[in-house]
Amino acid sequence: MKLKDKKVIALVSDDFEDLELWVPVMRLRGEGAIVHIVGEKNGEVYKGKYGVPAQSDYAFSEIHVNEYDGILVPGGWSPDKLRRYSEVLDMVKYMDQHKKVIGQICHAGWVLISAGILEGRNVTSTPGIKDDMTNAGAIWHDEAVVTDGHIISSRRPPDLPAYGNALVEAFVK
Repeated sequence: MKLKDKKVIALVSDDFEDLELWVPVMRLRGEGAIVHIVGEKNGEVYKGKYGVPAQSDYAFSEIHVNEYDGILVPGGWSPDKLRRYSEVLDMVKYMDQHKKVIGQICHAGWVLISAGILEGRNVTSTPGIKDDMTNAGAIWHDEAVVTDGHIISSRRPPDLPAYGNALVEAFVK
């Protein structure tokens, strides 16, 4: 129970990558963290790319970001939707400014790009958005996990074990 008393936001919208949401959420909960699924609407059921549902615990507008220790952004196609919400971008910016854990995997880098927090940061993502990441000023690496301070990034589902370990360690620090 390394993460007892830690609170984490896990963002969700339709077409999230099923494993990239649920595996980190289960890993953090297994370590004792409280993880809230947060979407545009409270109680909404969102469908993953492969049909796995996720029901939101809270709406973006209901979150008091200062009560949380970190935020997770899953990949899939949902990051392209999530980055259109000012509340989401504000949450990510707050986490960055306060050096709280930001976990992003696969296409989730799009949200960090739209939040404007990647300049000079070492990250990874799915190779499909490498150009987007570097054009936003990030230093992109083709590695399973890259940790740059409080930002933990990963490429894709096969990297989830290493990503989970890095997330837990980031919350422990």
